Amino acid sequence: MFCVDYRLAPRYRFPTAADDVRAGWDWLVTSAGVAPKRLVVAGDSAGGHLAVDLLLQAEVAAAHPAALVLFSPLVDLTFSLALRREQERRDPAIRVADAARLVGLYSRGVDPAHPRLKLDVAGGPPLPPTLIQAGGAEMLAEDARRLADDIRAAGGSCDLQVWPDQVHVFQALPRLSPEADRAMAYAAQFIATALAARGSHAAEKAG
Repeated sequence: MFCVDYRLAPRYRFPTAADDVRAGWDWLVTSAGVAPKRLVVAGDSAGGHLAVDLLLQAEVAAAHPAALVLFSPLVDLTFSLALRREQERRDPAIRVADAARLVGLYSRGVDPAHPRLKLDVAGGPPLPPTLIQAGGAEMLAEDARRLADDIRAAGGSCDLQVWPDQVHVFQALPRLSPEADRAMAYAAQFIATALAARGSHAAEKAG
């Protein structure tokens, strides 16, 4: 496992974190010599946005990493989807206004339409096989659904799971959520299957 210790807002604003993630990818592929087909990119919450941004970059997309795994990904940095969701069902952990304020520490002063903030997933290169897990009680449930639709529209495959009554990144709360272990076990199997598929594909090409 390789985790990018990217620089954080408010001291470091857009696009610092996204650039750090790309630098991590470049180091793995060039300096460490890891084959992209052996790489699974993962992210949760705002890290999901960074992960998708990475995989939409032409050089990374062309390298065909094995898979993408996202937990409660934030996709819409304007929070319009989350606000609509909040009008129907409030997130038990945080208000949309507070979440938007936190993200604003990173993106303040940048046009929301910037292509690395407003990610064009539907119009971009197909993402690798993707697993998205979100909680049914969280404000980002609609982000997860929209992202899944956009991935499929671009020709990619996406396994979307919205776990009923679960909160944001519930997978990190195994003592509070019995479902966390089951969700992580599913994600582990998804990753294993994706890596095995890439290995089989490489063997077929070699043969």
